[in-house]
Amino acid sequence: MYISARERLILEILLTKKEEVAVKDLAYEIDVSVRTIHRDIKGIEDILKDYDLGLVKKSGVGIQITGEQVKIEELKFSLFNLAYNEYTPGERQMMVLCTLLESTEPVKLIALANDLNVTIATISNDLTKLEDRLKVFDLSIIRKRGYGVEIVGNETGKRRAMSSVIADNLDEVEFLSLVRENIQKKSIQQTDSISERLLGLVDKKKLLIVEKVIDEINEELPYSIADSAYIGLVVHLALAIERILQGENINIDQAYLERLQTAPEYKIAEKIIDKLTKIFKFPIPIAEVGYITMHLQGAKLRHDKEYLIEESSFQVAIKAKSLIQFLEEQLNYDLISDNSLFQGLVAHLKPAIYRIKQNMGITNPLLQKIKEDYADLFVIVKEGVEKIFSDLTVPDEEIGYLVMHFGSALLRNEGTGNLSALIICSSGIGTSKMLATRLWQELPEIKRLKNVSLFELNQINTADFDLIISTINLPNLSKEYIVVSPILKKEEIEKLRSYIREQTYMKGIYKKVPLTEIKIPDSKNKEQTIERMESIHLYSDIILTVLRGFQILHSVGPQTVDHVLEEACMTLYKKEIILDVKLVIKALLEREKLGGLGIPNTKLVLFHSRSEYVLRPSFTIFSLEKPIQVKTMDQTEMEADSILLLLSPEQFSSQGLEVLSYISSLIIENEHSISLFESKNASSISSYMAVKFEQFLDEKIKEMRNI
Repeated sequence: MYISARERLILEILLTKKEEVAVKDLAYEIDVSVRTIHRDIKGIEDILKDYDLGLVKKSGVGIQITGEQVKIEELKFSLFNLAYNEYTPGERQMMVLCTLLESTEPVKLIALANDLNVTIATISNDLTKLEDRLKVFDLSIIRKRGYGVEIVGNETGKRRAMSSVIADNLDEVEFLSLVRENIQKKSIQQTDSISERLLGLVDKKKLLIVEKVIDEINEELPYSIADSAYIGLVVHLALAIERILQGENINIDQAYLERLQTAPEYKIAEKIIDKLTKIFKFPIPIAEVGYITMHLQGAKLRHDKEYLIEESSFQVAIKAKSLIQFLEEQLNYDLISDNSLFQGLVAHLKPAIYRIKQNMGITNPLLQKIKEDYADLFVIVKEGVEKIFSDLTVPDEEIGYLVMHFGSALLRNEGTGNLSALIICSSGIGTSKMLATRLWQELPEIKRLKNVSLFELNQINTADFDLIISTINLPNLSKEYIVVSPILKKEEIEKLRSYIREQTYMKGIYKKVPLTEIKIPDSKNKEQTIERMESIHLYSDIILTVLRGFQILHSVGPQTVDHVLEEACMTLYKKEIILDVKLVIKALLEREKLGGLGIPNTKLVLFHSRSEYVLRPSFTIFSLEKPIQVKTMDQTEMEADSILLLLSPEQFSSQGLEVLSYISSLIIENEHSISLFESKNASSISSYMAVKFEQFLDEKIKEMRNI
């Protein structure tokens, strides 16, 4: 069966829709005239006849494929595995790019033209377009008569380009399912399908081995990895092994590698390399350990809980607060009190900033849709990011994800129904939060929402939910589900409303249960209640400990950081809050070496640490008679007249870390809160924290009821 590139595009669009598609919309999406689409319809109808399918044409409405679902699936499968003799310009350029990235020597123009059944002039034009695309990876194309064409640049750039071309053309589900299917088929027949060409960049068997190793190591990580980042790491490692075998090693700055070796992710990266070395039986350079460490750091995702008492999160928190304040002023809308927005931004920004600084790149398949649906918000967020992150060049892909966080906050509206929904997303927390808040806003019948990633789905009992909503296709899920876009279009909302009406009618969710049919609640309900009560008790207990222990002390004697810390820790030692003065001071000073602790544009310096020598959580302010010179979090110098000391036990509950992180966020909440903590007025600060903690606990209780 011969199908032209345009016919295939039209069929693919029609097969993804369950309703009619207007001809003008098809023309717009494929970038041709309406007349051209009408000409192609005859060919489409002939193709459909081969599968006992038809094409319904409704004047003024659109066209739609009709027929048995089994036949529709058969057509989809055929399109998916079809050997194409013709490609769209974008597909052809991707094929050329794959060939050049794989090749270890120059490729002749005539060979590329013959392989793709086009003229040399067409290939030459494709190469011109690819040159701009490769600039972001610090790569360039050399073209010489009699020599051929090749991509030049360092190995890091080539690997990033390979990873990018896979990420841009295959989603997470499609990628892994393609790999597994191809391994299982063991087909000796060569095809020219786009998917096969992409998979040709990596050896499929190696990729599956790498995926298994990463899956095992993933269990050891103290945080979750976003699905897209998980795939990115798997692809990076498979490419690395492929390239190392070809003698292409990556380089890394030695001083930077030494800094990476102090990160907790480095040990995990070493384990990954150790496992792969044993499996493939060849040495992997230490530079690869460094790059895996960078991937792990850039992939970090804590599902909206980034504890500010750890690592460099507080520095990110200051930027997040500044961005929220900027948006609040521009929109004249209360955003600063939205703790969920703040936590979500910190969780997203930390790995995002890391990715940008390391030039790792990111894809955002929703970018165009976000720009269309949230055009004004996109402009404002971009302006705010350029102002607050002036030292970084933040790509539009990252701006798009930030827009989703703010869009979610602006839409947030708690539902009042009694349905439960499971949401499956693959693009990270910004996507899932946006979809959740849109659902709550548009469908008040939904009372309980749970977000999970694709890789968590097998751990969830889907029977516990009234409906399953996904942003991706789930071919292995037996239960009925609805696929929607994260933005949630109007027609998708109507589809969901219709589905909910059917479900509530069929299941009688809103009907009163006759007395004789009332069942004893599942024992799981009791366990969940106990778990919630224990969690509330932990939050309350830690808040009480912090509030009761809070005090402002006045430092006497020499006004130096070392002296004040010694004085402070001695006071806490006498109160039996810490076990060892010297070792806690050492931990605090080591934390200071990682980066400044002074809060920019304030007179406050925040020393914080988790240590095995801290017995219980503590927050204390030490007032200085004379200001001291300290380094700020943005690496400038400042004068501080108050030292804020926030301490946590090494082994501490997630509830405890949340409470202490909340204190950190309170300090920088707004200009009023900063002035308050600078005031050294113990009574006012205590009262402020008490009110805020009460609000915090109320929010936590509401969250637990909605889980």
